Amino acid sequence: MDDETAEIELLQQNLNKTRQISKRMTSILDSFDTRIAKLEKSILPLYTASQILNRRRGNIDKTLEKIDDVATREEDLSAEESLILRGPQPGQLHLYKEAVEKLNANIAFKAGESAEIAKIADLVETGAKRLVQLYTKIVAEGSSGPTPTPDRLNTSLLSLPSTFPPTLLPTLTPIVKFLRGMPVPATHPSHPAAQGIARTLMDAQRGFADMRGSWSVKCLDAQGKRLVVRAGTSEVDPLQTGREFGEWVEVILGTADEEYRLLQTLAPLTPTSSSIASSFALFLSPLLRLFNSVLSSLVALMKKNLQRYSFLALSAYESLLSQQQAFELVLSYTTDLGTGGSFASSTSTKGGAVVGDKSGNEILKEGLTTLRSLCLRSFPEFLADIKLAALPSAVGKGGVNVNLDVSTKVLDLTVETVKYISKIPEVEGAVSAALLALGDGNWKMGEGIQVGQKSKAGGDGFEDGGSDNVVLEHFIHDVIQTTLTSLQTISRPPSRRPAFGAIFLLNNVTYLRAFLPSTLLSPSTTELLQSNFRTAKAGYFDSNFTPLMQAISDAPSSSSGGGPTSSLVGGGKSGQVKDKFARFYELFEEVVERHRVGRLLDEEGVGRERKVVEEEVVGIVVESFRRFCVKAGGKGKNIKKTPDDIEAEIRSLF
Repeated sequence: MDDETAEIELLQQNLNKTRQISKRMTSILDSFDTRIAKLEKSILPLYTASQILNRRRGNIDKTLEKIDDVATREEDLSAEESLILRGPQPGQLHLYKEAVEKLNANIAFKAGESAEIAKIADLVETGAKRLVQLYTKIVAEGSSGPTPTPDRLNTSLLSLPSTFPPTLLPTLTPIVKFLRGMPVPATHPSHPAAQGIARTLMDAQRGFADMRGSWSVKCLDAQGKRLVVRAGTSEVDPLQTGREFGEWVEVILGTADEEYRLLQTLAPLTPTSSSIASSFALFLSPLLRLFNSVLSSLVALMKKNLQRYSFLALSAYESLLSQQQAFELVLSYTTDLGTGGSFASSTSTKGGAVVGDKSGNEILKEGLTTLRSLCLRSFPEFLADIKLAALPSAVGKGGVNVNLDVSTKVLDLTVETVKYISKIPEVEGAVSAALLALGDGNWKMGEGIQVGQKSKAGGDGFEDGGSDNVVLEHFIHDVIQTTLTSLQTISRPPSRRPAFGAIFLLNNVTYLRAFLPSTLLSPSTTELLQSNFRTAKAGYFDSNFTPLMQAISDAPSSSSGGGPTSSLVGGGKSGQVKDKFARFYELFEEVVERHRVGRLLDEEGVGRERKVVEEEVVGIVVESFRRFCVKAGGKGKNIKKTPDDIEAEIRSLF
């Protein structure tokens, strides 16, 4: 036990010594940490300063290297001068660009050598001019060649007649990019050649606009002239000419819009609202001049013969009115708006494209106003022409005795009325708007009614108010009523013989009834036509077949109550029957001969009406004659033609 205790004490002593050594080591380490922290705090500013010095040394080294490089490059500029004076060569644009950039760099490092700087600046400006010459040459190449044929109107914006050739864009685009990087006052205010280069680039941009404008006019001029020529021929429907005018204007606007975007892409100067607007105004002026010239020629035609060209005016007005917004958008490109914004704020000035002393907006407004006034004039003048057709001076031509007029054909007046009304749906918007502007009934020149009141035709079939549809219905009703009145006047003596006049009136009224579009007729107008058709048909029966009926109206009767054959004997009855038969056959031959001279309802498209009249004539005449023959004794020597023969001849008349 004592030995073990001694060992434990020894171990305890060793443990205490170890603890003391650990404390001394910890104290020494803490002292080292404190000293290291103080050392780091002392060295850190020196380290930071050395890093800054190292960076400055690197920048100085790089600057010296650049100076050495520039000094080496500026030693001899004869090669660059030769390249600049020779101009850019095909496939060597990058070499030309490097030469110009080297000259610009030399200007920057020769601040104190004014003579040398002026010489280099002249070379830079010459380089810009040589590039502009190449630019102009390529633009001229893309603005020449054969023009499209005038008989083709292509409104596809993907294939406009004056489109810039896509094959030239890869060559022209790098040149444009290079030119836009040239020193100008806006980007290099201290560059000695900046002002001259800016003038050169602006001249090139204006030249671009002028060449593109001339080329566009050259492509569109033939189509415009063709419009005017076609409008003056009788073979082309004026309505179609008006549509073609609208298509042509659409091509103009499409061309202008495409050229505006092309100008933004290929302008030598960096695009700004003012520079693009002024250049585009230069481009647009010849197009506006062409538009104004063609429109003026068409207007002159309309004024010479508004009756013929009324639908040209309506169609052209509708087409131009529908494109007014697009037109104003194109005109806005010539102002500082330039983004398709509202054009209203710029319409009071004459900025932008100008033709003579008129701005583009004034040309558009004047064209719309002129076409609108022609449209408003056309309605009362059309009614006046219908009324004039019924005057004796219009019916009887020269010294001809109009009493001998046996014509029963459908008049041009009737045909033109049907054509006029049938064309209205194709320009219904323009017609309705113009009629509403003119005022309900004012087309009758003082005989009209106020908007919002019922027409003189009565309330049935018409609605109150001044809406487009109601005013249009009123106008069509007045046209048809005036036409019917004129036809009735022409059908009466001295213009027509009564019997021929009745056939004439029935032919014309039936033509109106058969060919007028029912969708445009109000109920009262439809009833007006039906009433006049019934009246004309009754007049036809009365003047042509009533004498026949009168000739056999008093059939003989038997006083003795015998059979019908007893009426042929005794007294003077047989003589009266013979006279009646003779009179009937004589009048019937006159009717047949009259119908051979004046055909009844022989126009195509009136077969249904012709069949109705035929059956009614057969029902009245043949049946009456058949009853008379029965009363006259059936078959006798006085019956030269049987009822069946009469029926066959009547049907042959139709």
